[in-house]
Formats: sequence, structure tokens, C-alpha cells
Amino acid sequence: MRILILGGTRFFGRAVARLAVAQGHDVTCAARGVSGVVPTGARFVPVDRDDPAALVSLAGDGFDAVVDVTRQVSHARHALAALADHVGHWSFVSTISVYADNTAPGQTAAHAPLLSPAPPDVDAPVGPDHRWYGECKVSIERLVRELMGAQRSFICRAGLIVGAEDPSDRFPYWVRRLANGGEVLAPGRPTDRVQFVDVADLAGWLLHAADARLAGTYDGTGPAMSRADLLTGVAAGLGVADPHLTWVDQDFLLARDVREWSGERALPLWVRLPEGAGLMDRDARPALDAGLTIRPLSDTVRATVSWMTARPDAVRQGGLDPADEAAILGEVAGCAERVIRVVDTFPTTYGHG
Repeated sequence: MRILILGGTRFFGRAVARLAVAQGHDVTCAARGVSGVVPTGARFVPVDRDDPAALVSLAGDGFDAVVDVTRQVSHARHALAALADHVGHWSFVSTISVYADNTAPGQTAAHAPLLSPAPPDVDAPVGPDHRWYGECKVSIERLVRELMGAQRSFICRAGLIVGAEDPSDRFPYWVRRLANGGEVLAPGRPTDRVQFVDVADLAGWLLHAADARLAGTYDGTGPAMSRADLLTGVAAGLGVADPHLTWVDQDFLLARDVREWSGERALPLWVRLPEGAGLMDRDARPALDAGLTIRPLSDTVRATVSWMTARPDAVRQGGLDPADEAAILGEVAGCAERVIRVVDTFPTTYGHG
């Protein structure tokens, strides 16, 4: 295939480009080029997507498929105006942040309610909290379907993407923390659900979708697993036997200003319940039935470690500081009624529950 990737210089877009080159496709990456470089073997075309005509010159290049990851509505509109009549298939990488309800587990793309589109005066997410992110992705989904048609459009609502070159502190935090050993503060209950997808698996699925002309809207994520399976699975991938996990009640953590999901003083991949019960427990079966394949967790861990070791300067340093973790664990011993003490080893299988 001749594939045009709008992006291709950073994390997921770069993973798609790298794998496409490895599979023998003719790959062009159109981007500003300020956030990274394209993989060896891909053609780089510098473009400024703020310019409505930036992609017009590529319309006659005979691309079979386009992959776009943008979050900016005008960028999607310009790209579709320039290219929609000249390509056979369009994959848009959206997000599970388009959903209006994160409380109910087991939802699917076919039935879950969506946020409203972004207001007309909002073109892109705003500020450090990325306000309007989900709404902008909803707007772009609509544009893709409208201008490409349902039969030539593949909408992948990606879940949390992890693996090599991860720019977040979420999965890398737990790799680093479990590699360091000792008593590990684990948030919530061992049975709480966690869900993500390896960047290489999602990249492979997008290329499969382009090649097979897969159409429709799917959640791009792997099966949910318990947090216990995640943490012990990461430890197993690191060669760490019998990790010492202390499970701490969420109210105890919140009362001590331990934060959710990502960032300073956070325990990454943790969200409070029941408000976030559906965020990392979506039904992955439609994607699996449509060709998404999931590698063992240990493979993802090893790829992440390899990258973290080779590029320590590129690894985001976030999450709960070791001193803060130690202080909270010190309180745990005197507050047994507020915590769940679990130090047994959990099964290290990659659960598909």
C-alpha cells in the first residue's frame, strides 16, 4: 500500500510509520517535524497544517490509505478537503475520551453515549487539562464520516496506549517502581480493573484496517484485567519475583492528596470509583473480533524497559515521589482499618477477564 500518515514523528504515529515500513509499504509522513523524526525508510514531507492548502500538493500521489491522529478540528477539515476524493480509506485515531459516561463498565462503541461536538469557536483542546479534547475528537469523527462516507472510514477510539516511546508517566511509572523493589503502594483493591493497549498492537491493527478496508467505529484497547494482574505481570516481565504490594483504600489516599491517573503526586492508571469504573473496563470484544491482536504483558514490559534504558532522557518523570510513598506506607501500619493489606503473590497471567 501507499500510505500517508498525517504525523508519524512521535509515539503512536511514529509506531504506525515504523511498522508500515517494516511490512514493505510505501510510507509518507506529513508533519511539521518539530516533535521528532520519521522512521528510517519513510518519506518526510514538511507541512504546516494551519495552512488550509498544506496537503493539496499530495492529492495526486495515489495514496491508498490515510492515517490521521489530529485533535485539531481545522486540521482535519483541511486534510479531508484536500484528500478525501483521492484516497480509498481513512483511519482516524480518536479516543475513549469521547464518551459521556465513564461510570458503567462493559460499554461498547456501538451503544455508549457521546459528548457533544466542540462548540463552533473551539478548534483544539485548551490548557494543561486539555479542555474540549473529547469534544474536538467527536467533531473530527463527524467530519471523517461526512466527507469520506461510512464505507471508507475507520474510527479507532484508542484507549490508554503504552509501550516504547510512551510520552506519559503512566505505564513507565509502574515499570520503574516495580523494578526498584521494596514495599509498593498499590491503590484501591486488587480486583479493580485496568485497561490499555500496546502501541505496536494498535499500530498493527490500523494497518490491517487499511489493508482490509475495515470500516466502522471501534474502541482500540485490549481486554481489561485486574490491577493485581497488571502489577504482578509487570513485575514478572522485569524478572521480579513475589512483589510486595500493599493495597491502600482510595479514601485513605485521597485524604492525603494522592492524585489519580497521571502527573505530580499521582499513582498512575488509578481512577476513583465508582466515578471511573467504566473508563478502563470497556468491552474489547468488537475490536478483537475485527482483527486486533494483543501481545503478552511481559512483551510490553520488555519493550518499555528497553526504550527507558536506551533513552532515559525521554522518559517522563511523574507519579508519586519515593519519599511521599514511604511516608504514606508509614501511616498505613497504624491505620489498618483504612487499608487493604495484601502481600501475597497474585497470578502473573495476562488476564482477559
